[in-house]
Amino acid sequence: MNEVKRTERGWAGHFICSSRCRFRRNTLLEYKETKIVVSTVGLMESTLNDRQFDYVGWERAYETMVFHATWQQGKYWDSDVSQEVYVQGQWGLPNLDDDDKANDMHEAVVDEMTQRILSGEFGHGRNISPLHHTHYARITEPK
Repeated sequence: MNEVKRTERGWAGHFICSSRCRFRRNTLLEYKETKIVVSTVGLMESTLNDRQFDYVGWERAYETMVFHATWQQGKYWDSDVSQEVYVQGQWGLPNLDDDDKANDMHEAVVDEMTQRILSGEFGHGRNISPLHHTHYARITEPK
């Protein structure tokens, strides 16, 4: 396997209020034993039902985060939020209703992670980032 497998999924990969976000992307990247989730959320509806939107973080209407994955419920790989991978490129946008720019940002982070995976940054068969060398992946391989 010399290619990173990419799977688009239909749920947010992070953020406790993601159910209120109109914009959600979740991309799983797989290469050998390394599994990485790129998640972007944004355009979060206000809790006041006033057709307004809230920020998902400090001055961020959209944000992208990246995590190592862990095997969940014997069914699928999902974000292990205790193992964040730091993004070197842009990961936040301040303006509401910038779905097109959020898509571009998500794609740029997917490209960044793909290159970092292929460079061997995440180890040889270990689903652990060098930035998190004190954390050990709690992974159960699918049967």
